[in-house]
Amino acid sequence: MPSLRPILRRLALVVLALPVVFVGCAKRESNVVAGNRDQILHLGNLSEPNDLDPHITDSQQTFNLVMAFFEGLAQYDAKTCEPVPAVAKRWEVSADNLTWTFHLRTDAKWSNGDPVTAHDFVFAYRRMLSPKLAAEYASFLFALKNGEAFNTGKITDPALIGARADDDRTLVLTLDHPVPYLPAVVCHSAWYPVHRATLEKFGGADRRGALWTRPGNLVGNGYFTLVDWKPNQFIRGVRNEHYWDRAAVKLREVIFYPIESSDSEERTFRAGQLHVTSSLPISKIAVYEAEKSPAYNPTPLLATYIYRFNVTKPPLNDVRVRRALAMSIDRTSIVRDVAKGKQTPAGNFCPPGIAGFTATSSVPQDISAAQKLLAEAGFPGGAGFPKLEILFNTNEGHRQIAEAVQQMWRKNLGIEIGLYNQEGKVWSDTMRAGNYAIARFAWVGDYLDPSTFLDIMTSDNGNNQTGWKNAEYDRLIAEARSTADQARRHALYQRCEEILAAECPLAPVYFYTRNNLVRPEVKGWYGNLLDLHPLKGVYLAP
Repeated sequence: MPSLRPILRRLALVVLALPVVFVGCAKRESNVVAGNRDQILHLGNLSEPNDLDPHITDSQQTFNLVMAFFEGLAQYDAKTCEPVPAVAKRWEVSADNLTWTFHLRTDAKWSNGDPVTAHDFVFAYRRMLSPKLAAEYASFLFALKNGEAFNTGKITDPALIGARADDDRTLVLTLDHPVPYLPAVVCHSAWYPVHRATLEKFGGADRRGALWTRPGNLVGNGYFTLVDWKPNQFIRGVRNEHYWDRAAVKLREVIFYPIESSDSEERTFRAGQLHVTSSLPISKIAVYEAEKSPAYNPTPLLATYIYRFNVTKPPLNDVRVRRALAMSIDRTSIVRDVAKGKQTPAGNFCPPGIAGFTATSSVPQDISAAQKLLAEAGFPGGAGFPKLEILFNTNEGHRQIAEAVQQMWRKNLGIEIGLYNQEGKVWSDTMRAGNYAIARFAWVGDYLDPSTFLDIMTSDNGNNQTGWKNAEYDRLIAEARSTADQARRHALYQRCEEILAAECPLAPVYFYTRNNLVRPEVKGWYGNLLDLHPLKGVYLAP
């Protein structure tokens, strides 16, 4: 493994100095022991990323990876997830909250030494909004004046988008509507800059999957530079010596491992090969609790575990069927008897308490009402119901939950639902293409506001992969975006949750608690609501 090369060289010198009989006794250091000494962090990252292109990230795990190689105007605080200055050293907003001016650092550079300028951000935002790129998070930039109009093809001149560079160090964003939390939004990778010359060298701005993100090609502006990427094995970065705050980057290297099996990841952790895991097997939670292991510290997470329905697939195009399925899930039983990780049963989409908002509407558990709805839809007692399948990404915990839901639907509704799994990258592509009927899904908030959840269910949002569209829902979200009054926004969001509960394009299951393992020697790593971990302040102290 690449992180062990210096160690192996040292071992070779020792072997040469010893009698031949001792060669077989040499013991290779674990990743953790070597990493602690050499400041090399080994991270479990659950799944292979779809790409390292910040504008087409499709999962929270990929976003944590991309944060190592790119940086935006602002960055999440490692503890609170509140925005702190990054490429922009400061910013101000006009009295009407429609014009934001970001002042960039003079020492911000790309990993090849080029300066990071306001023009890079303007180019990136035009790229992000390009219809040809089809970025799932394009709607994040609809706050910009004419952002949505350009993305949907109503206008074709990118110069009309509300982003301009007054000079190399001054970026001015003109908004379509007030966004008081904009500094938190620009922490997301959708707002990251990209190096124009590199993209153009490797195929142009609008191509997905181009070679510009491969080792030796990628030019980023983050804490690390990409030096190695072995698909389904590891991704390695070394400290970026051109990063503006490089003295604060204490790690020499970071290595990410896509280990989809939580059991395999936990064994790898116990073997001393990982500092941090992305998950913890359900079967091991009680063990680590009983041992009072300092590596296990469950933390609340701003995320919802759901089943999404593809409403374009009969009989899921019938709201009565969707409601019957959603209402016959025993969420309390799943949390207590299956997930076992201090989760909270969820009857609605948006987790409670985000910026003071808690939904009052929910999908109830009501077996008799569910049976009646299914009969009204033409499937009394489940008779004649077609064979559907639940798709889930490969993970033993997801399988156990899917099996529990499968059994509930068999017992409560008399229907037979199959199960199938795919590796994370394929699973994501399958949902994006709409090639599923029912799928396990989860949404982790990108910032601390209800809109980070509710916005994704608008008709044309790239992350709404259910086929569900509702004009009234779209109107309410649009009104909430243009409303500065918090109480009014919350009232509009309550109405959105009512619509989701009534039409059930989603079946909420539980609100998350993050269950994973972090070795005590990992310092500067904090559990937080968004489960996002900027690596600038992280270091290893054995």
